[in-house]
Amino acid sequence: MSVELYDQLEKQQTKHPVLEVHVSGKLDADDYKTFLPRIETMIEKHGKIRILLYLHEFGGWTLQALWKDIGFDFKHFSDIAKLAIVGESRFQEAMAAFCRPFTTAEIRYFDHGKLPDARQWIDAP
Repeated sequence: MSVELYDQLEKQQTKHPVLEVHVSGKLDADDYKTFLPRIETMIEKHGKIRILLYLHEFGGWTLQALWKDIGFDFKHFSDIAKLAIVGESRFQEAMAAFCRPFTTAEIRYFDHGKLPDARQWIDAP
């Protein structure tokens, strides 16, 4: 499992607070210790944030990780303004639709080849 975080506002690459999260493999509960504190810090600092989730060879979640994800979704139901999911399969596209009831965020799926489009969309007003 690999999780990498990129704060695009900190790098002065966006106008809005955008956290780009790159995930490969299968998420487990320990992975959430890597990125949840960063997301919560950004929310405390900026209010609503935007997340670009880049999935590469994504294997889903362990049961414990899925539970943490659902808990995060309920806690931060209205703290995410936009969520771009960049993936490589129909499963990941369906995941974008599955997320809708758990957030007020505007959600959009992009294929890997459309990463530049995802970055443009996530930072647009």
